[in-house]
Amino acid sequence: MTISSPSTRSAAAPANPRSRVITASLIGTTIEFYDFYAYATAAVLVFPILFFPTGNETTSLLLSFSVFGAAMVARPLGAIVFGHFGDRFGRKATLVASLLTMGVATFLIGCLPTFNEIGVWAAVLLLVMRLAQGFALGGEWSGAALVATENAPKGKRALFGTFPQLGAPIGFIIANTVFLVINFALPHPDGTAQRSVEFLTWGWRVPFLFSAVMVIVGLYVRLKLVESESFAKAEKSGAIRKFPLGEVIRRNWKQLILGTFIMLATYVLFYLMTSFTLSYGTKPTAEGAAAAAEKAGTAFNAATYVPGLGFGYTDFVIMQIIGVVFFGVFTMLSGPVADAIGRKRLLIGVTIGIIVFGLLFSVFLLPAADAKFTGALVQAFLVFGFLLMGATFGPMGAVLPELFPTNTRYTGSAISYNVSSILGAALAPIVAVALWAAGNGNPWLVGLYLSAMGVLTLVALVLSPETKDVDYDDNIAAGATAPYRVCSRHTGCRGA
Repeated sequence: MTISSPSTRSAAAPANPRSRVITASLIGTTIEFYDFYAYATAAVLVFPILFFPTGNETTSLLLSFSVFGAAMVARPLGAIVFGHFGDRFGRKATLVASLLTMGVATFLIGCLPTFNEIGVWAAVLLLVMRLAQGFALGGEWSGAALVATENAPKGKRALFGTFPQLGAPIGFIIANTVFLVINFALPHPDGTAQRSVEFLTWGWRVPFLFSAVMVIVGLYVRLKLVESESFAKAEKSGAIRKFPLGEVIRRNWKQLILGTFIMLATYVLFYLMTSFTLSYGTKPTAEGAAAAAEKAGTAFNAATYVPGLGFGYTDFVIMQIIGVVFFGVFTMLSGPVADAIGRKRLLIGVTIGIIVFGLLFSVFLLPAADAKFTGALVQAFLVFGFLLMGATFGPMGAVLPELFPTNTRYTGSAISYNVSSILGAALAPIVAVALWAAGNGNPWLVGLYLSAMGVLTLVALVLSPETKDVDYDDNIAAGATAPYRVCSRHTGCRGA
């Protein structure tokens, strides 16, 4: 039997058809981000009431966001574990395992008892499921990015790298649309309630349970994948290491640091535009809260109350979805631009835009005398913010993997991506709520925080190399002359 060489196979047909590569990288991250957004929405609307009923709205929200952020702490661990197996034995099985873990954890969140039923154990179980979600997402993104970029045609790696990124806006739209449909379908006795009794009783569970259907579809697509030629070549050449984590720390530590900070502003912007804005946008104004307290016959302390913009939940989520459309469009547009002018040049320009955007929070996010004018400003804010989000998030699917050679690419890109999630995503909602309170309802400090993180990212970009012309076929391992230990999923490890 004749075994064709990688170059022969490339000339004939790709190991994975482009349609399969696009579908597998897109559908998996869509499901993963759907699950994540479902939690993010519930963290604002449901969990402070049902799992953290402290009697103080701000404290309950902070506790809910703390559990939300706890998943980010688990993500680097997931990056190490899934990256280890992805770099040793291939991308396919790792992607299937991460999707299953995320799907099971999300489904079980929809089955959890609440604080009124089992007390503090409800919050503990929610934390466990959230940690499982984070652990799974730690391995998901990098695997999907590698499936896309390692199978990309020459000169189109950034374009193909945008397909797993596109899962973020699509997942957001699906998750929030499901919540909106449920909210519309359930009765609202007073006609204006943001959350009906039925929604808090059982309606919030439906999006989590629905994820099981999406996971089945994703598994079907991913099980049909075969390994990329880049990984097959690394395996054949003996470049696969028994301990990829040690290899990437020893040989690629600079890339780990640069990748982490290159991603930082993207993460902070991402969670400010989704979680924080939903909290700030839907919390009543001081006048609205005072009127509600008077109607309910309860005391209202204007000195300690932290006001929001007072939008209804449905109205604000629709505004967010409009903004997320721009997120998706600019995610796709960023790929061809990054392929044409380079990743570094594009990202430096977008990061400067993020820094300026952060300084304009008070211009867009303070209530005006005219409610319609307030709505127009907030919608413009959401469009600009999500536009920048797409332009910075899209190229990351190519940039981070390109920093690392094939034999540590999964581990290296996953660690950079997910350590950045601790510095950015885990802290962003908590820091934002604290700064919001410190500003007495004025979000200018939140915007300043975003600008500061943008400066750190800008420094990392200036210090990083341009990766546009990195050749995956030649970049198998970080140039050591010592013999490699050969590891195969069929024969185990042998050699040095």
